[in-house]
Amino acid sequence: MITLTGLHVDLGGARILDGVDLRVAEGEWLAVVGPNGAGKTTLLRHLAGLVPGTGELLLGGRPATSLRRRERARFVALVPQQPVIPEGVTVGQYVLLGRTPHIATLGVEGPADLAAVHDALVQLDLVELAGRVVATLSGGERQRVLIARALAQGAPLILLDEPTTALDVGHQQQVLELVDELRREHKLTVVSTMHDLTLAGQYAERLVLLDAGRVVVEGPADEVLTEENLARYYGARVRIISDGGRPVILPLRHRRAAHE
Repeated sequence: MITLTGLHVDLGGARILDGVDLRVAEGEWLAVVGPNGAGKTTLLRHLAGLVPGTGELLLGGRPATSLRRRERARFVALVPQQPVIPEGVTVGQYVLLGRTPHIATLGVEGPADLAAVHDALVQLDLVELAGRVVATLSGGERQRVLIARALAQGAPLILLDEPTTALDVGHQQQVLELVDELRREHKLTVVSTMHDLTLAGQYAERLVLLDAGRVVVEGPADEVLTEENLARYYGARVRIISDGGRPVILPLRHRRAAHE
């Protein structure tokens, strides 16, 4: 689904990504992790065609440079961490924006577009909220709306930038379970950035750890999320507990309180 070779990205005179190679199989869920400033969001934005870079990118076996903007949007859907949502737009209207790559310039939506929006609203349990203004929704509801727009877009590759940010633990779990269910049902490929390493290890099939714009470790969660790697690249002191082969990360205090 994705073959990326030798990606370099410079922004504002600084090198953000430095020689990144990436392979993502069709139907796979890959989580990109790493400390702040590692280049995770920039990598997603490059895959979506929003940030230029040097190197070779193949999407579905085709050079990304050969894809027109609409073609690329039909192949890749990005759910950003901080989306720009027009003021006063309703849930239904926002999800319909996902059909833009399928509607001709100056054209109007057709029956297939409306059907795709309805299906997305049903699958994300948003039908009753279709007339609500997006800005009035809770964090969990809003995140479902963002995913519904991506689903309505009909792209086989979904990019999620920190999909659980600002959500409580219950809504984090609900969103990730939903993404995994949609991935399996629609045979989607998912690439997500995630700060919560335990959640990344629980849901993604494979992890890539970025540090200073480079891939430093990749593989299954139990090979990437080790105490040694988290100490080296995050400066974190942790204990790893295995939950059926999936790592659970417990932060450890560096110093105990004086009365202990």
